[in-house]
Amino acid sequence: MTAHPLVPPPTRDPLAPGHAAAQGAASPPARPIRPDQVLAIVCVGIVLANLDLFIVNVALPDIARDFTGADLAGLSWILNGYAIVYAALLVFFGRLAERHRRDLSFLLGVALFTLASAACAAATSVAMLVAFRVVQAAGAALMTPTSLGLLLAAFPPERRGHAVRTWTAIGGFAAALGPVVGGFLVAWSWRWIFLVNVPIGVVALVVGLRHLPPVPGHAARRPDAWGAALVTLGIGVLTYGIMKTPEWGWASWPTALTLGGALLLLALFVADCLRSENPFIDPALLRIRPFTGAVLVLAPYSVAFGAMLLSIALWLQDGWGWSGLKAGLAIAPGPFLVPVTSLLLAGRLIARIGPASVVALGVALFAAGMAWWAMVPGLEPSMPVAVTGMVLSGIGVGLTFPTVMGAGTAALPASAFATGSGVLNMIRQTALALGVAIFVAVIGAPDTALGRLAAYERAWWLTAAITLVALLPLPLLRTRSSGRAG
Repeated sequence: MTAHPLVPPPTRDPLAPGHAAAQGAASPPARPIRPDQVLAIVCVGIVLANLDLFIVNVALPDIARDFTGADLAGLSWILNGYAIVYAALLVFFGRLAERHRRDLSFLLGVALFTLASAACAAATSVAMLVAFRVVQAAGAALMTPTSLGLLLAAFPPERRGHAVRTWTAIGGFAAALGPVVGGFLVAWSWRWIFLVNVPIGVVALVVGLRHLPPVPGHAARRPDAWGAALVTLGIGVLTYGIMKTPEWGWASWPTALTLGGALLLLALFVADCLRSENPFIDPALLRIRPFTGAVLVLAPYSVAFGAMLLSIALWLQDGWGWSGLKAGLAIAPGPFLVPVTSLLLAGRLIARIGPASVVALGVALFAAGMAWWAMVPGLEPSMPVAVTGMVLSGIGVGLTFPTVMGAGTAALPASAFATGSGVLNMIRQTALALGVAIFVAVIGAPDTALGRLAAYERAWWLTAAITLVALLPLPLLRTRSSGRAG
């Protein structure tokens, strides 16, 4: 298994004098290395990428009102186009950046994300907005692995763990701020949810060009572009087919053709990974039992998470008639509880009962949150009811997601840590898109308040059931070293 760009070679420091020359490249000018400064700069990238996770969900109803005639299926591509492209390019760009300077690759990602954000704010149609969101996703997919690579290169080994935890915590905090910031900004215009990225990105570019240390790349094989194209098209076509089934019908030939084409593309992707000398995803990773367990848990769980993100934001505004700001305030306790639960509770529980049991508890709480939404709210708006549902879901996410990621990656060899993390994040983003597609297909287009309530209740019960599927692979997370893995 080959080394990945996010894991520096154990015997070579990419910041050490002579490293670039040893690779046959010209050494960039010397620049003082200030690890904490590098941490501050690269955290901007993770803030930009994570803020969009929640902020756009809250803005969808306002975008729909601005673009007359836009339906939920079309609007959902504002989320899914981003998620699918980000998922496919995360691993691809991470491996491609291995060949080039990490500081310049990171700044290129920031520049691309910033320009695309400005373009999103100026979009005049849903199709144009989706296209610019795809460019945004490409920028985010370049920022994420290169920012972690810069951290690992800039910090000494004994401080790397703290740096990565700080990077992760700041990203989680940015995601938690998303609903509130989004609700606040849409009070003026939904376009501000994209414009807010522009000054942040410009400052990061200016400071990064002046202060990021040069981290040269090294000789590495080009990533498998064919595999990236197959998985991107396969997931995109599958998502499109699922969302169109209410219009086409499950037994229609367009549905059969679309879903059949998607399965063919995904089968070709699997065959390419099995036969290629340079696979997009190394099949050897799946022979690691806890990693396979993490993949199988994360897939259904993230499908449910994607459906939950969109359904709650839409129901609070379209079902209960709340403003974007009020909906954001109601949603906020959920994401805020994720880092709190992860940092203060999950670690202690893992030490006592093991990661598999902690994940089981988290999955059960998340499913209970979905069941709460299906049984309790009704047509009468209630802030306590909404907050209760988000608290259950938030604690469930805080127990589940970090524990699954920790158990899955801890079992990997050092040379595959970043690669495996990238694969898990790719699975997560892909499943988020499928969750949105399933929700759109189940909801349909009800034209009465009672019909809309019944459709949402069906979607929430289905989401709870999909969540519980994540319990089935949990035995794979039970190993003799499971306490340490968590």
